[in-house]
Amino acid sequence: MKLFARILALLSFLPCAAGAGEVVVVANAASGVGRLSREQVVNIFLGRFRQFPSGLPAEPIDQPDGSPLKARFYRLLVDKDMAEINAYWARLVFSGRTLPPLKTENSGEVLHLLASRKGGIAYVDRASVDQRLTIVFSPDHDQ
Repeated sequence: MKLFARILALLSFLPCAAGAGEVVVVANAASGVGRLSREQVVNIFLGRFRQFPSGLPAEPIDQPDGSPLKARFYRLLVDKDMAEINAYWARLVFSGRTLPPLKTENSGEVLHLLASRKGGIAYVDRASVDQRLTIVFSPDHDQ
């Protein structure tokens, strides 16, 4: 039993797998989008302006509800928790001003939508970035 307690104690010092990676904002590589500023990313994901600098319509894609990555992204981007983000969207949708980012059921769906939409933009763990995507912003490194 002591060995089990020691193992549990050691495991508590390891970073959580869901929150351990670096969050990056990525766009479909075919979009031609380069680097984006924090302000541009905020405007796209909060529905203020849904266009890339080139004029291409931006299609933001959210991670699934309850995802630690989603909570971390919005905390890093606008210093808001998910309750605040949900309240924000409830007000905007009710007023008819704009719609929230596309909702997904799982992280794999995020990657599929990004690859199939030229204007797709989403946030993912850096480890899942492949040749179909280009990193346009890193909230972890833009403090």
